[in-house]
Amino acid sequence: MKNILITGANGQLGSCLRDLAEGYKDRYCFFYTDVEELDITDALAIDTYILDNRIDIIINAAAYTAVDKAEDEVETAFRINRDAVALLAEAAKRHNCHLVHISTDYVFSGEACHPYPVDAPVAPKSVYGRTKAESEKAIRESGCSATIIRTSWLYSEYGHNFVKTMLKIGAELAEVNVVCDQVGGPTYAGDLARAILAILPDTRKEAGVTIYHFANEGTASWYDLATAVMEMAGLPCRVNPIFTSQYPTKATRPAYSVFDLSLIKTKEGVEIPYWRKSLLLTINKLQSDKKN
Repeated sequence: MKNILITGANGQLGSCLRDLAEGYKDRYCFFYTDVEELDITDALAIDTYILDNRIDIIINAAAYTAVDKAEDEVETAFRINRDAVALLAEAAKRHNCHLVHISTDYVFSGEACHPYPVDAPVAPKSVYGRTKAESEKAIRESGCSATIIRTSWLYSEYGHNFVKTMLKIGAELAEVNVVCDQVGGPTYAGDLARAILAILPDTRKEAGVTIYHFANEGTASWYDLATAVMEMAGLPCRVNPIFTSQYPTKATRPAYSVFDLSLIKTKEGVEIPYWRKSLLLTINKLQSDKKN
């Protein structure tokens, strides 16, 4: 029985990991923490928690994800996304834990025209992207055993995300404008959670840092995703395609952030659902929960 610490346990990914935990109780004992239970910017608090609970694996699902606010709250974003991750990595090294860290498509420039492999050079264009790229660097420099999983366009039935926003807008407005020239991979947090739990048995077999990419199969623009949400939810709201230049934001978004998913599929045998399939299941669940 291994003890697993999950940070950011009240977020989208953390909540989905909770949902799946029952099926793994014969192998793992999960310890769920958010900022109230564990301050990951406090090195002593991290050490104490790991020792008191004999932690074997840390899944770091905690992050500062307010992409536009990060352009103004630079110090806070770096403290949570880089400095705290460095502390977790150093603690993992000291206590012989394996660290699973969630990173992002924002570490790339978004200027590619083919799917990004895991060894593609990072070139972030936003503060948020830089914080996440530097978190990856901090993990490598720590010397700990780690798995970094980059993901993109995360949504779920939990928290705030694009899919839930579109459902709300679709129920209230006749039309909405959505950018059509940013292309990526929508990712259901529940599918990411399953992938993480699937690779855990292999996390101690290799020293050093392994990087994987994970998103649902297929690609879409934000316009495609919004249109699919309205269709699947049966909402009459019309989605109008617009260009990024017509919807300026403080932080630069990657224009192209499609991942090469081959490594996690071939090395770990992870099966990845098509994005429309996972989206439909999520919308059906959200609508069912709303009725109940």
